[in-house]
Amino acid sequence: MKVAMLGAGAWGTALALVLGRNKCAVRIWTYSAQQAAELREKRSTDRLPGIALPLDWEIFTDINSAVRGVDAVIAAIPSKSFREVVSQLTEVRCPIVSVTKGIEYESGMTMTKVLENCVPGAPRAALSGPTLAFEVAKGFPSAIVAASEDAPVAEQVQALFHRPEFRVYTSTDLIGVELGGALKNVIAIAAGIGDGVGLGDNSKAALVTRALAEMRRLGVACGAQPETLGGLSGLGDLVVTCFSQLSRNRKLGERLGRGEKVNAVLATSTSVAEGYPTARSAYKLARRLNVETPIIDEVYAFLYEGKSLRDSFRDLTTRSSKPED
Repeated sequence: MKVAMLGAGAWGTALALVLGRNKCAVRIWTYSAQQAAELREKRSTDRLPGIALPLDWEIFTDINSAVRGVDAVIAAIPSKSFREVVSQLTEVRCPIVSVTKGIEYESGMTMTKVLENCVPGAPRAALSGPTLAFEVAKGFPSAIVAASEDAPVAEQVQALFHRPEFRVYTSTDLIGVELGGALKNVIAIAAGIGDGVGLGDNSKAALVTRALAEMRRLGVACGAQPETLGGLSGLGDLVVTCFSQLSRNRKLGERLGRGEKVNAVLATSTSVAEGYPTARSAYKLARRLNVETPIIDEVYAFLYEGKSLRDSFRDLTTRSSKPED
């Protein structure tokens, strides 16, 4: 199998390693000529320190050359650039798999909806779950979900990635799998803020549990199955992203909780924290659907409206008493 990986960040590179272990012929596309040269010459990347990359990977900066004649395309592109990149794939007819966890702000679309819009002739799927890039690259046991509205397509993606240490389940609840992966990044920022200001495990457990309830509410309003949000791509991903020291979104929140300014943190970060743009997109989506999302609302207000942490904590903790849902 020939597979093109669009994007050479930590997650795309880690998944390319999984594909290589499954004897796929891997092509890597990056928009950066400098990054391409480094990959060719060093066969390593500072996104995954200490991980040696295979010598037989082909590295491209021309996207049409990268995808020509492949059996599958994997899109590991930041959500803010996703539409711009995939709109160049108009002639691709093989399966395209999004591994990007985000929501487009202008349209409210998940990434596979963007694919449907930009590459209508290609089968589409998403791959999402509690999988930190560095641990996947190291070969630590992990589990993930391949989702497509077309079950045979989900099974094709499962076959492409499945390994003893990388267990792939399938789902036809594409919107549920994608929303779980996107929304948990917003919650991880809140969890990191709690770490930064010194809140305890009780606080984080309460945050994660109540966040799952609002993720489920918003997911169901978008057409997701509620049980999907309680599975690997919802609860599983939420837990690992909120608790792991490797989580980019939790780290972003932790720095903010310690008093750093949003713009300063973003300017000095070497990797994309998808929770930052997703907070704005999720807030807009929830308002459009009239869904109650108090945690997402407060993260949005803090990141984009300059609301103080003191006021956000007060407004969350003094909400009216209610039955648990």
